[in-house]
Amino acid sequence: MNTYPIITISRQYGSGGRLIGKRLAEELELPFYDKDLITRAAEVSGLSPEVIAAAEDHTPSSLLYTLSTGGGLAGLVGGVGMPLGDQLFLAQFDAIRKIAAEGPCVIVGRCSNYVLKDRPGALHFFIHADLESRIERITREYGVPEKEAEAKIAKTDKRRATYYNHYTSIKWGQAKNYHLSVDSAALGVEGTAALLRDFAAAYRKRH
Repeated sequence: MNTYPIITISRQYGSGGRLIGKRLAEELELPFYDKDLITRAAEVSGLSPEVIAAAEDHTPSSLLYTLSTGGGLAGLVGGVGMPLGDQLFLAQFDAIRKIAAEGPCVIVGRCSNYVLKDRPGALHFFIHADLESRIERITREYGVPEKEAEAKIAKTDKRRATYYNHYTSIKWGQAKNYHLSVDSAALGVEGTAALLRDFAAAYRKRH
């Protein structure tokens, strides 16, 4: 392999996963995609970025149920009869595949490891940390009151897991679904990014 692979990063809320992904992309000189996916999804689907962002705050609905009961995608093309959350998932699914087709990059979240699970050469990382470290991070970086931090973490992780488990056939955060699962509290943002960089470099040489 002459170039770095496509890298996806899934993460617990407050683990610093987005910052680690951004640092990793900078060190490997690769494009970085996070919230940018919302804009890309809007371009593909015709939905406005504002509508797509709003849909992310709601519990996913009935796409997989519709498919599993034989409804298929007939009649749903263009979003006709499809709940907004399902339109969002399909738009982001398509956007991630288009981004991956453009070449090596780092993608954070959005079920990207699932979307690209069958893509040869893609690397998938999961970032986690202990609760105390995550509370400290979100109070310091996001301004979340300390007394509300633990509940905020639980709510955000639950929403991410619900969304992920609803739209995929694998479980969010389960180690076997990633090439490497890392405790970011052990090494910090820079140290964890360096670890992932070295892992990607070793993978590049091996493949």
